[in-house]
Amino acid sequence: MSNALSRMLETREWLLADGATGTNLFNMGLSSGDAPELWNVDEPANIKKLYSGAVNAGSDLFLTNTFGGNASRLKLHNAENRVRELNIAGAEIGREVADACDREIIVAGSVGPTGEIMEPMGTLSFDGAVEMFHEQAEALKDGGVDVLWVETISAPEEFKAAAKAFAMADMPWCGTMSFDTAGRTMMGVTSADMAALVEKLDNPPVAYGANCGVGASDLLRTALGFVASGTERPLIAKGNAGIPKYHDGHIHYDGTPELMADYACLARDCGVAIIGGCCGTMPEHLSSMREALETRPKGDRPTLEEITAKLGGFSSASDGTGDDVAPTRTRRRRRG
Repeated sequence: MSNALSRMLETREWLLADGATGTNLFNMGLSSGDAPELWNVDEPANIKKLYSGAVNAGSDLFLTNTFGGNASRLKLHNAENRVRELNIAGAEIGREVADACDREIIVAGSVGPTGEIMEPMGTLSFDGAVEMFHEQAEALKDGGVDVLWVETISAPEEFKAAAKAFAMADMPWCGTMSFDTAGRTMMGVTSADMAALVEKLDNPPVAYGANCGVGASDLLRTALGFVASGTERPLIAKGNAGIPKYHDGHIHYDGTPELMADYACLARDCGVAIIGGCCGTMPEHLSSMREALETRPKGDRPTLEEITAKLGGFSSASDGTGDDVAPTRTRRRRRG
């Protein structure tokens, strides 16, 4: 399928994606527990500011503020009948920001997990998940996104449901899982499992990878797992800006712009094509990442030891595949 993202990937060694959505919106005044998607209609100027912050910092691609825009998640806010409205609004603001830029920008329609557990462990059927994802996908498509982007997925069945829904919408897509449980997703998927899953899909993604999780070191270890599978598809890495710490009633991420610059270059050297940030990643992080990617020469594929030397130790001794790897989480070296 020919699409804007595929064409850009054919001519670029790497693309810079965006950073955090929630962290940035909380800084603008979003209250904890509120649905960020409602701001697409209620506070459109802030959503435009969110998107513009990433673009102005150098991002080639940004995700729409629609992560929780499916009927199941919106039902928690009595807004399950506003799926189409909120997703179209989030996409249209993104299209406006991208079209006003003097370079090509990819607008990716963010699709998060349903928030429900699928059968047989839970009550959500496969067809029910497909229906929810399809409803959101059609709205994002009509809002003008270039590509659909399912993220922070834990269950393989939910990933498969998204793939089917996106085929029904006739849209290219990307997909990431969150490997936040000792190298596995919450539902036990390893990097090797995901790589195998992607190749078996009738409608495979343009690119796939990992987002969120624990920290930058763990995420790059997962990325190396994808590389080890022999995949030829473009890979995605969207790691958190350091480790979350609770301070004065708020969650703060301890990753500096310098650390995220190191992470970005290590991700590139691992073989990742789309590099961005997740929780805690602000425009200042993205600016440092862009500058580093443009000015630092490409290096050899890093070893696990080289990753931990720059980004800090892993949160677990295993990457989830049964192979013990060193070292575990330690304090990062200080940068002068």
